[in-house]
Formats: sequence, structure tokens, C-alpha cells
Amino acid sequence: MQKTCEHCCTKIDSLTVRFGDNTILDNVNLHVNCGEIIGVVGPNGAGKTTLLRTILGEIPYQGKIIFRISGHESKKPKIGYVPQKLQFDLSSPISVTDLVASAISQHPVWMGINKELPEKVKSVLSLFSAEHLLERRVGELSGGELQRVLLAIAMTPEPGLLLLDEPASGIDVRGLSLFYQIVDDLRKKHDIAVILVTHDLAGVSSYVDRLILLNRSVIAEGDPKEVLSNEKLVKTFGSSLWNISCLPNLMSSESGKNGDH
Repeated sequence: MQKTCEHCCTKIDSLTVRFGDNTILDNVNLHVNCGEIIGVVGPNGAGKTTLLRTILGEIPYQGKIIFRISGHESKKPKIGYVPQKLQFDLSSPISVTDLVASAISQHPVWMGINKELPEKVKSVLSLFSAEHLLERRVGELSGGELQRVLLAIAMTPEPGLLLLDEPASGIDVRGLSLFYQIVDDLRKKHDIAVILVTHDLAGVSSYVDRLILLNRSVIAEGDPKEVLSNEKLVKTFGSSLWNISCLPNLMSSESGKNGDH
């Protein structure tokens, strides 16, 4: 049975989202505790990104979303968000320093950066193994480098809830492992709740506390090993969407882990 914490959590109760006659999310119930990483998996069109945008307050919904901070309900908690894609002109001369400075400072970057801000930007990026990217143009970054920069922005100032939408997109295996480790360290150090939407079943299973199989509603929920072995996963995704044949090997490798995550 899932343990719940009323001190610091996000509670989603009977969440339903409709666009006209189309039901995108139907009666979704979810409880995310502080210090917990929840992985959300599902086929294309399952409502995963809609779930995150609804939590952010961007989409009208029916049901309840309750945030509790330090034991009290909060209508406007600090939420960090890393989108699936960052829309920008690849030829733009904007640097990583410019991007981060514009996000963490109320002073317009086009009016110039004061002397203290570059050091603050460097300090922020250093927490995410990205300080060496300061002078790089944003359009020149690899997928993994860009995700770490966006994560640094999302964590400044420190949020109570961190939402990650497909962080595996465009990242190689080495970069993805580093990204997951950074997120895992963040939740341990800052005791924040993390909801991570992903298609990366094999990579993320070692780092999440629970997996949610979503297809408009919650199809399965629990320990990653239990969800990955659930027949509903195969029925929901089908072998054309997921390499189901790799799951036995994945489950075998999971059984040898020590459970630290």
C-alpha cells in the first residue's frame, strides 16, 4: 500500500479534462509525496503532457488538485517545469548565460547584465554539472546539455514540486544517466516531489519510486517492477510501441538491484 504524507504533497482527486466532446483525462487520482519521484508512462495521446499542464494551472479541469506545503494547503506553490521541447531559433546568438540570467533575474537582459548576475548564473549551473556551458550558444547545446540548463532554471528558486516532460528526448545514454542521477540527488537533498513523464522504461525504472501507467485514466500504479510486469502494459502499448521483448531482461536486471532508489 502506498504511504501518504499530509505534511508536503500534491493530491489529485477525480481529475477530468475535456476539450469539447473529447475526454483527455478521465477520473485521474494521484498522490505524490515530498521526496518522491513518480514516473508517468503511456502511449502517445494518453494525456501525459496534459496532466502536467493541468497541474501547472494552464488547463481548466474538473476535480481537485490540492497542494500541501509544511502541513498547510497552498494555492500557489512554486512549481519547477522542464518542457519536452524548447521552441527557439537555433541561429539566435543567445548564450546560456543570457538564457539563465533572463529566467532568474527580473532585470531585462537586453538592458545589460550587472556584475553580480554572472556569478549567480555560474553558481546555479554548477549544481547541475553545467557551468562549463556558460558562454555556449543555446542552439549549439546537445539534448542532454540543454536539459540540464533547463533543469537549473526550473530549480531556481527551489520549488516544492518538479515536473519533467520527456527529459529523455534527444539525450544519449550517458547524458540521460547523468540527468536522472542529478534529479535523484535533488529530491534527496531538497525533499521535493518529482513527476517525470517518459517513454524511457528501461532507464527510468531504477530512479523512480512508483510508475503510473496512464491512458486517459490510471491503468496501473505501483513499484516499477510490478508495473513493468503487468499484462495491462502490453495490452495498452502493444509491441509496436514498446520493445516488450526486452522486458524480461529488464526485470532480471532489476531483481539484482539493491533498492536504494
